[in-house]
Amino acid sequence: MNDSTQVQPWVQQLRTLLLTDLCDSTALVERIGDLAAAELFRDHDRLVLQLQRQWRGQLIDRSDGLLLLFERPLDGLCFALDYTQGLLGLGSLHGVVLLARQGLHVGEVLTWRNSDEAVRLGAKSLEVEGLAKPMAARLMSMARPGQLLLSAVAESLTHRAALDLGERGERLRWKSHGRWRFKGIPTGMEIHEVSESPTPPSRAPRSSPKAWRDIPLWRRALMSAIATALLAAMALVVWFIVRPPPAIAFAARDWVVLADVRNLTSDQQLQDSLQQAFRISLEQSRFVNVLSDLKVRNTLGHMRRNANDKLDRATASEIALRDGVRAVLLPVVIEVGGQVEVSLEVIDPNSQVTVHTESAKGRGLESILGLVDGVTGRMRLSLGEKVQALAAASTPLPRVTTANLDALRAYARGQQAYVRDQLDDAIGFFQQALTMDPGFALAYLGVFRATISQGRFEESEPWLRKALPLREHLAAREQLLIDAWATEFGPQPAVHAPRKWKALAMTFPDFHAASAHYAWWQFSLGNFQQAYDWASRIALNKYPQRYLPLDLMARVRLAQNRYDEALALFAESERVGQIPMSRRHASALVAAGRWMEAEKAMSALRVGKDDLFAYMDKIVYRVDRREWDAATDLANQAIRDAAGEEILISAPFRITRLFLQARSGHGGDAQEAADLARKLLAVAAADSGVADDLIGLAIAALRVEQLQTGKPAEADLVDRVAAMAKAEGNPVKTGLAAMLQAENLRLQDDPRGAIALLHPHMNGSEHFQLHVALRDALYDVGDVSAASAQERWLSRNRGRAFADPTSVQGFVPLNVDDSREA
Repeated sequence: MNDSTQVQPWVQQLRTLLLTDLCDSTALVERIGDLAAAELFRDHDRLVLQLQRQWRGQLIDRSDGLLLLFERPLDGLCFALDYTQGLLGLGSLHGVVLLARQGLHVGEVLTWRNSDEAVRLGAKSLEVEGLAKPMAARLMSMARPGQLLLSAVAESLTHRAALDLGERGERLRWKSHGRWRFKGIPTGMEIHEVSESPTPPSRAPRSSPKAWRDIPLWRRALMSAIATALLAAMALVVWFIVRPPPAIAFAARDWVVLADVRNLTSDQQLQDSLQQAFRISLEQSRFVNVLSDLKVRNTLGHMRRNANDKLDRATASEIALRDGVRAVLLPVVIEVGGQVEVSLEVIDPNSQVTVHTESAKGRGLESILGLVDGVTGRMRLSLGEKVQALAAASTPLPRVTTANLDALRAYARGQQAYVRDQLDDAIGFFQQALTMDPGFALAYLGVFRATISQGRFEESEPWLRKALPLREHLAAREQLLIDAWATEFGPQPAVHAPRKWKALAMTFPDFHAASAHYAWWQFSLGNFQQAYDWASRIALNKYPQRYLPLDLMARVRLAQNRYDEALALFAESERVGQIPMSRRHASALVAAGRWMEAEKAMSALRVGKDDLFAYMDKIVYRVDRREWDAATDLANQAIRDAAGEEILISAPFRITRLFLQARSGHGGDAQEAADLARKLLAVAAADSGVADDLIGLAIAALRVEQLQTGKPAEADLVDRVAAMAKAEGNPVKTGLAAMLQAENLRLQDDPRGAIALLHPHMNGSEHFQLHVALRDALYDVGDVSAASAQERWLSRNRGRAFADPTSVQGFVPLNVDDSREA
């Protein structure tokens, strides 16, 4: 099925919803006539469009009323206020009175895009559902003409933020209309109204069968006056006893910036340990998200500040404002006379005022980790996290880290080096932590992450194996993380790993690495739209490496032959990452047929030992231009520069050279292809971590052998690679193995058997080369019409040919040649 006709999967998002209803619009048309009404409504639409652009609203529905979504509650409030004023001016211009009822609510909604076909038939492009939508509708229907009603959560998020509006915010009038109940919703809700001076607040909203005032029995009849007096007296006493500090508006999965610890102890070497302890304790929460160290460093760079600047109250608050973060958390540790006090302040980044504090005291520095646990736990509760969720998500710090503060300090320094991409230093610090505490699970995981980030797969796996027996000493998120990585090195990773990454992403939606891994798996498995949707979930401002999902989204659009979108996304990725034009961007220009730009981009690509993969893009460019000698020279140069690299890196270039020799008529050693395939399969059998890619490369080598000789590839090797592909469970590789078997049948004069073998694998996510094999078999049986259809598919899917990620791009030269030939 064409991607354009598919409905995209739903996405769950926290959004501000505004529902409006233009009062008495039908009667207005009857009163002023159709022509005058048409002119009025044209002006009304212009007003809505202007405000929508000004306040970044997303218009979902429009008739007599509007349904809009906003990312920021304050934007929704400003739209509503300006809409009220705009209607008054519009009505005055046309000699009528225009008033609207409006309801503003903040909550989670489900959104999904309708297919292009459905939109053409009259459907909306974007659908919105979820409990938040009827809640906003209830508020709107309760409102009187000209009245703007807000739910309690919307009021709490907008009232404080309104200070950002300056004088206008000071003119706003806020009024509570008490607690109300809604039909079908078990709990009541406080309803608020906001209006702009000189307009006074309206009367209380109207009760209806669907919404009514929640008045307790004790407030009725004669008891009301007595109860009021008693409550007033009790409230006064309670106020003077407890006087609770002001709370900051906070919602589930809101973000905080963790400022640097103010270490007022006798041991200044504790600084890194304390910082890491607070971060690890807070990051166990599924309610509070902590802005990553890498994102903080990036934001400091945008502020033209040194990435190592101290995060004091002012600097952390500026970062929070820039990144749209709700609060700053400032930890303080004090030691006086052997007694230690740990406190954690919540700071409003707008005013830099402390709005809440939690603290705990203990004896001696050895009590610090327990105190940090207690303080962060109470802080999470005060921000709104449920007691049950806190208990389920939190494990004591000494258990998830180490009781050895020196080991924790070494681990913290390893984390700092890892964030700075100083991977060798990071490995050294993590190993130092392990010498101090051999049971430090996070440190084993740290060595694994740093090693695999260097592409050293064989060296990384033993560290993962050492961490696995200590799984219970990790926090819930890291337990899921280590489970996911274990499946990558276990049997059938294509079957099990995507499920594990998805489970981690669904449990911790703001742990971006999980969504990134799942998106990559979907891309490599040919599920392009799923890959795009999951990558887009993390192409957000708070993801420190946002350029990476943008790059993957670009590659998906290229695979879908949507060239303009792909090129725009590549450019956006490079802008965000502040990097030069990527090799994939250059190849996309070739695929799109933008020859002059492609020539310039390819000329600018630098190749060598430090950037081996760029060789493949330059080779493919020459293949597309039919410059066989130039392509072969590049392949030879790549092979020389890849000498000493593991076979996963060097083999694609050796396979490419054999292909180029066969394609250009320069011969080549067919036995070399078979020997290379045999070696790849031997390494795959010994190294499960990269077996999937090695099997794919072995298939590519045997495919080249078939092209070189025009004869079937070695039967025992083809059978062996098919068995190993089946055992791995990757449908792309099993399809490619079937392609090898089918081509052997065709070369043995059994094209019908080849077609029968290929058809079960043609499901929309199949590899490009299957269409090549099917085309050849169809020509051999004389079905010219069906073969021509495959030719058209090959010629129309040049983007897919170039974007193919299979086995380190080992098939791309073959793909591009076949697409150009078609």
